Order: sequence, then C-alpha cells, then structure tokens
Amino acid sequence: MNVLYRSTRDKNGQTVTASQAILQGLSPDGGLYVPVSIPKFELPLSNLGKLSYRELAYHILQAFYSDFSEQELKNCINKAYGLNFTSPKIAPIAYHAGNPYLELFHGPTIAFKDIALQLLPHLMTTAARKNNLKEDIVILTATSGDTGKAAMAGFADVPGTKIIVFYPKDGVSPVQEKQMLTQKGNNTFVVGVEGNFDDAQTNVKQIFNDPKLNKELNQNGFRFSSANSINIGRLFPQVVYYFYAYGQLLSAGKIKSGEAINFSVPTGNFGNILAGYFAKKMGLPINKLICASNRNNVLTDFFNEGVYDKNRPFYVTSSPSMDILVSSNLERLLFYISNEDPIKTKSLMDKLTSKGIYKIDDSMRAKLADFYAAYATEEQTGQEIARIFADDQIAIDPHTAVASYVAENYKKHTADSHSTVVISTASPYKFPQFVLTALHTDYSSDSPFIMIDALHSKTGIQLPQTIKELATLPLNHHREVAPALMKTTVTEILGINN
Repeated sequence: MNVLYRSTRDKNGQTVTASQAILQGLSPDGGLYVPVSIPKFELPLSNLGKLSYRELAYHILQAFYSDFSEQELKNCINKAYGLNFTSPKIAPIAYHAGNPYLELFHGPTIAFKDIALQLLPHLMTTAARKNNLKEDIVILTATSGDTGKAAMAGFADVPGTKIIVFYPKDGVSPVQEKQMLTQKGNNTFVVGVEGNFDDAQTNVKQIFNDPKLNKELNQNGFRFSSANSINIGRLFPQVVYYFYAYGQLLSAGKIKSGEAINFSVPTGNFGNILAGYFAKKMGLPINKLICASNRNNVLTDFFNEGVYDKNRPFYVTSSPSMDILVSSNLERLLFYISNEDPIKTKSLMDKLTSKGIYKIDDSMRAKLADFYAAYATEEQTGQEIARIFADDQIAIDPHTAVASYVAENYKKHTADSHSTVVISTASPYKFPQFVLTALHTDYSSDSPFIMIDALHSKTGIQLPQTIKELATLPLNHHREVAPALMKTTVTEILGINN
C-alpha cells in the first residue's frame, strides 16, 4: 500500500510522499504531517519474538515510508542500528521490582532519542537523492535536553546538511549541556537561549514559517527541515520499540499472543507516547497508554479535564526533557479525535497561539479512552528512584522514575491487572545530582563528573564510554542569545544577510 501524507491543518487534502514529508519536516501551513491512512501490522503477533530489531524495523517502517525501495530502507536501518548501540537488542527489557522496563538508552548519547536520530540522517539523505534535492538541508531544532545532542551526533559531518540546535540555557542538566557543547562536526551549531524550552520551540516554529526567510534560504542554496518529533522521520521509528517490547514479553513467557498490555511513558512533547498510539492503531494490543508528566502537568489536566491551558507557571525540574508546556505532537492526536477534521484542528491550535488555552468538546473527549494521565512531584520522583534502588540495587533516571511512579499509582487506583511496561528513556548518568540526592548520598562537589563517579561508586552500574570521555572533551560551541535574536542567529550561521 502506498501511504501518502497530509497536513493536520489542510482542508484541501493535498498530499505528499513520505520522503517529501521527511525533507519538509513541518507542513508549509504550520500543520504536522499525518498518514492519509494508518497501515496495519501484517505479521502475526506470535512472530514478534522471532524478529531482530532491524528486521522488525523494516516490517513496520516500509509501511510508513512506502516510497523508499526495500534496499534503500534496509540500508538506512542497517547503518542506524549496529555497534553504535551497546546492546545487540538495541532496546532490551529489564525487570526492576518485578516489572518490565524498556531500556531505550543504549545508543551513543544514552537517551531514547538515539533510536530515531541514528536513523533520521540516513532517511533524510536518501530522501534528498530521491527528490533530486540540490539545496543543503538545514536541520533546525529546539531541544529540552536530549534531542539536541542526539541530532547533532546523527548529523555530524553528513554531507549536504547543517544542524542548528537551540536549547534553554538554564533548563538542561550539566551533563546534557556538556554533551551538546562538546559535539564535533563542522556542520554542527548549538545555541543557548535565555528562556525555557517553549520559548525556543515557539521561535523555531516561527522561523520555519517565515516565507521571506525561506525564500532567502532557497536563493542561497539552503532549505529547512526538522529533527524534532514533528518530523515523521523521527516519529515513526519510535513505533518499532513498542512492538519489540511486546515480542520480548512473548519470548519471556510473560504474556500470551493477543494479550493486551499497558505502557507508561514519560511525556513532554508527546512524540514518544504518540508513537504508542500509532502502534495501537496498527494492531498492537495496548490497553492503556499512561501519560506520565512531571510538575509541568499541562497534559494531565488536558486528559482529565479536556482543557489545554499553557497559562501557568513553568517549572525547571529534575526531568528537563519533560519541562514543556506546549506539547507539539498533541496536534496530531487532536486531528484524529476530531474525526480527522483539519478545520477544527487548526482552530484549536490558533486558540492556543492567541489565548494560550483551548477546550475540546465532549465527542473528542470520548475518544481519549486509550489514555490515562497523572503526574509525579519532585519528591515523588526521588522516592521512586529510592524505592527501585532499595528493591534491586539499580538506579533509574528521573524521567523513568516519573513513569514508574505514575504506573505504580495507576495500578493501585484502578486494580488494572494488565502487564505494564515502563518506558525507560535515559541513563541515570545524565542526571547524577538528582539521583544521588534521591539515594541519600552526600557529595562535596558541584562538578557533574565528580558526581558521576560518586553515582558509579554507589550503584556499580556500568559507566558508558561516552560519559567516561565527556569530562576531558574540549568545548566546541559557546553562543547564547535572547529568544528574539534566534532568527538573526540562524542567518548569521548560514551567512545570509537577512
């Protein structure tokens, strides 16, 4: 089946191919690309446990990226998932306190973003060749911590590309910041923003949708694309690990084929959990997608009250990848629960832009039954880290702890007996200070690297090679700007007189 893509805001129903959508990232009308029809998973569920990660990735992604040839797609997948991951399974399941945790942090930047961002550069360069693209691709992205490093690592020195990453200067962990600022590559640029992630993300979207700037880009041999999960080349590779998790549970005899399970997902920009929603629509037996938030609990209120209100305090927490008040990928869910109505979707998003708030109607709320939403405070997050360590002598990162805490409370409050997989999104070594505090361990230094050593001594968890090297790497980037100067910064980096 040939799957085409349309914008969530386009009432005319214009379509593009998968490769065109990957290259564009964001639709010209400001909407997000969605498949005209969601493909079904064609293999028997009982086969899932027999497939390698690469094999499963091909079976799923060939349905979404149908204008890629078999050889093109397999080449991309084989380059993306190899020795750059420390686990041959790519996304193995581990058991803590008797419950399954899907570990997505075995890639080069020890965060779940690697799963998609090791693949995206290969998809994008293949798409450029397929569409006879002559311009250099400028990857423009905002990050709340992990996407920036993972994207730069994927695109570093890839011919025909440049990547510009904006991050909230005081809104990421010291390890996340050092990972970005030490990234090598003549085509990589990272800029700290004096504000929060929403400030960075909003301005990136405005830059994308600036017709004058885009015209000047084209005249100078450039075109924008995105590495955020708004790009379908980022979003759909995440569908794979939901099926892969199910296969591992089957192989371990934890479930029977066809049995429904839950996933608890630490959620910020709504891309990771949206991939689970697509997995369910493809046929994966999912009972509940548990949307786990931190103190920035705008999504909890949305699912429980039907109101999305970003007019609230913004908190910097121990789980910075979730410190988000405008969850971009939620627009795709709005499109589906509105019966794929682009007019209604655009109206809601316009209200969010103009007033910072919208309310969905009862018919849309009725279609949110796939989800359960709750949040964890900072204190509860720390308590969950301590609980898991007390049970298993294993440390989890704060994002994983949020999902773990919400999953435990979901089971207590609902008596739901379905197996629940916690999505484990990062290594604890990315957030050593909070993990050590949660484990009641004293340390006498503000250096994240001394704290990493202390965490290693406390837990004995294998220290990733990328973290071992990080302390000695020189800074290759250092630039900070106000949000209002982000557009000017882009033109300066590209050498365009705007």
